[in-house]
Amino acid sequence: MKERHNIRVKLWVAVGALFMLMSLASVGYAQTVSLTEAEKYWLTYMREEEKLARDVYLSLYDKWQSRVFKNISVSEQTHMDAIKNLLDKYGIADPAEGNAAGVFTNPDLQALYDELIEIGGVSLVDALEVGVEIEETDIADLNAGIASTKRKDIITVYSNLLGGSLNHLDAFKSNLARQ
Repeated sequence: MKERHNIRVKLWVAVGALFMLMSLASVGYAQTVSLTEAEKYWLTYMREEEKLARDVYLSLYDKWQSRVFKNISVSEQTHMDAIKNLLDKYGIADPAEGNAAGVFTNPDLQALYDELIEIGGVSLVDALEVGVEIEETDIADLNAGIASTKRKDIITVYSNLLGGSLNHLDAFKSNLARQ
């Protein structure tokens, strides 16, 4: 009887150790799901596009002290974080990692940032028009990202960001109308 009990204890210890090893092995590792090239492209592109929006808005806030830029820059950080969570989940390198404000891995986004900062520095009206342009571009790109995937988690994140961008667009247009 005691020998049988010892065998059961050893079995439960072995099973418990196996479960512990399995849980430890999965902590911190990306999901082993293959994304399409289009899905990877849009995730990395959207991460930097959201960074572009945040960085431009912070710069324009510093220049014009218009609260709309400060408020929406906070929201853009949330958008960046949502995309970063997906990058981490799928084991995709973060193109924004380690880049200071106004610095981008994607050369097209770098050129766009530089152009938008120049235009937005002319007047508050120009700065608000830059906000409209960024949000309209973001909306089009989020729709393209949604069309590129069937993954519910990615669609959910993009759809949530789309709602935020529509609100941002309305805020910029309202502020523009008051000028």
